[in-house]
Amino acid sequence: MFLLCGKFKLDLSHPKVMGIVNVTPDSFSDGGKHLSHAAAIAHAQRLIEEGADILDIGGESTRPGAVAVSEQEELDRVLPVIEGLRDIAVPISIDTWKPSVMRAALAAGASMVNDINALQAPEALAAVAGSAAAVCLMHKQGNPESMQLAPQYADVMSEVMSFLKMRVTAVQTTGIARERIVVDPGFGFGKSLVHNLTLLKNMQGFADLGVPVLAGLSRKSMLGAITGRDVNERMAASVAAALVAVQRGAAIVRVHDVRETVDALKIWNAVYEG
Repeated sequence: MFLLCGKFKLDLSHPKVMGIVNVTPDSFSDGGKHLSHAAAIAHAQRLIEEGADILDIGGESTRPGAVAVSEQEELDRVLPVIEGLRDIAVPISIDTWKPSVMRAALAAGASMVNDINALQAPEALAAVAGSAAAVCLMHKQGNPESMQLAPQYADVMSEVMSFLKMRVTAVQTTGIARERIVVDPGFGFGKSLVHNLTLLKNMQGFADLGVPVLAGLSRKSMLGAITGRDVNERMAASVAAALVAVQRGAAIVRVHDVRETVDALKIWNAVYEG
């Protein structure tokens, strides 16, 4: 299986690592650390040196309780970073749900859109369809402001699967090829710990969608609930969760701790290849 991201063709026969670059003051783990453009670019370059296969750049926090930022503020945060990285040797993903930000980021050099809203906003489908970019379609219940207050499902696996299947179909009808599509179950986006664990345990089921699966578990509250560790003490738990996700079929893991995850996956690959 492979993923087409603009001029890039990612071989997904081995799991890939997406490094997180948050150009935000309020992201749950690293908010404010890379808010200046120079700091964000330096961090991105460091992640590539550590082995990141994709960079995911975001200018708006989507943590539980986060408040939306204006379109202009988001553009001001991310565009200089993307432009400063346009000649790097790995794909740049823009983490946004706003069609205008998608268009501007793609024009600046991004080759993937990572959308927590699964291209449901008006004009979002057209923004991506008119490019050669890949797209990641995520499931969420509710909005960041309130999504973790009381998430409810009759059958979380069935409902998430049904939503993602619907969105994959909708995206393909606009001319976006299956080889450009990734899905994300949306761990922590309107899910309780039980919901998250159910999705993780049953991730093999998403293979029926016929597209790669991305898992974003890094440093999330579900890991804190299990380990009792604060957000900046969850590296070991995050690496363990990434390995479990890969064992259950994830083709891409989205992480803060790139070097540690890459090393763990090297061991995993050596064992399973052997």
